Amino acid sequence: MENPGFIVVEGPIGVGKTSLARRLGETFGSELLLEGAADNPFLERFYRNPRAAALQTQLFFLLQRTQQLQELRQGDMFEPVRVADFLMDKDQLFARLTLDHEEYKLYEQVYSHLTVDVPKPDLVIYLQAPVDVLIKRIGKRGIAWERNMGASYLESLCDAYTRFFHFYDEAPLLIVNAAEFNPLENDSDYQALLERMAVATSGRHYFNPLPEALSPATPGAKHG
Repeated sequence: MENPGFIVVEGPIGVGKTSLARRLGETFGSELLLEGAADNPFLERFYRNPRAAALQTQLFFLLQRTQQLQELRQGDMFEPVRVADFLMDKDQLFARLTLDHEEYKLYEQVYSHLTVDVPKPDLVIYLQAPVDVLIKRIGKRGIAWERNMGASYLESLCDAYTRFFHFYDEAPLLIVNAAEFNPLENDSDYQALLERMAVATSGRHYFNPLPEALSPATPGAKHG
C-alpha cells in the first residue's frame, strides 16, 4: 500500500491495539508512539480505588500523550509513517467515564490548553470485541492490576467507545470486528487488514470478517 501517513490504532483495553500497532510499525519501518501505561504511577491505584486516583491517573496520561504528539509534530516531517496506539481525542472519553463534575471541569481546562495543535491522524483503526473476549485476553496477558477490572467497568468502557466513534469524523475511520479476527498471529488475517487499510482513505469503513471467510476453502464449499 502507499504511504499511509500517521496511523492510530484504538479500542478498549485487551482488544489488541498495542500489539497491532507494533506489527504495523514493523511492516512500515515506522516510529511508534505507545501509551506508556506502565509508566503511570497512579494506574495501579486507580484500578484498586477508581474514585481516589481517577484525576491523577487521567492528568498523567494527558500530559504524557500530548508530549509525545508534540514531539511528533516537531520531528522529521519527512518520516514516511508513524503508528500510535492512542488517539488524543479519545482522552476525554476516559475523563468523562472516571471523573466527577468538578474534576472534569479542571481536566477540560488543562486539555484545551495542551491539545491546541496536536497532529491529526491520516487513518484511525478502531478494534472492537465483546466484553467476554476482552476479559479472556486480559487474563491471558497476566498483568496483576488489570485483574481488578470488573465486567461492568469493561461494559461501560465499550459503550463509551461505541458512542465516541459513532460521532467521530476527524479522520478516515476503519472499524474492525476483532472478536474472531486475529491480525496479530494470523498472516492471512493481517494481509486482509492491510488491504482494507489501503482503501480506507476517507470516510468510514467497516471490516466484519466472518470466521468461515477467513478459513481455507473446503471441498464442496460454495462461494458467493
